[in-house]
Amino acid sequence: MHLAEHVQLMAQYNESMNVKIYETAATLLGEELSRNQGAFFGSVIGTLNHIAVGDIIWLKRFSVLLQSHHELDVVRAMSQPQSLDSVLCSTLPELYEYRKVLDETIVKLAGLLSEAELCLIFNYTNSKGVTSNKKLFSVLMHFFNHQTHHRGQATTLLSQFGRDVGVTDLVAIIPNV
Repeated sequence: MHLAEHVQLMAQYNESMNVKIYETAATLLGEELSRNQGAFFGSVIGTLNHIAVGDIIWLKRFSVLLQSHHELDVVRAMSQPQSLDSVLCSTLPELYEYRKVLDETIVKLAGLLSEAELCLIFNYTNSKGVTSNKKLFSVLMHFFNHQTHHRGQATTLLSQFGRDVGVTDLVAIIPNV
């Protein structure tokens, strides 16, 4: 599998898992969505907001390197989150619409990235001021892994309310050869 194909697979996986998480979260009552359950970002909606915040931060960073990719214009126009626990949307339906825009952008971008672009050196400064120089492909894998990590927390929070997201394993969508 080429790097570009792997990025496309991860973008599809990411989008499909977000649909499952949001559909399951939609079965909760409003109070359950916002109940602090002791997770990194407190509640289900806090965790889902954090995932979107992380995506915006990373997509904005990617947009500097990938200036010719106009798929990222929608993210360029978004406000920069002030912190990792910023609340982008206070209701699940609003956040889900936001999530759909992010996932559509990610899937479009993944379908257009070339092997050469994925091998570019990506220079960025993190929120603590630390500058890094890494291959774009490797940072994209972190980007997808960050979502997977926090979706795992969201599935745990949902299971505490008796909700089952179903199969979340990447291997379930990897095509057979």
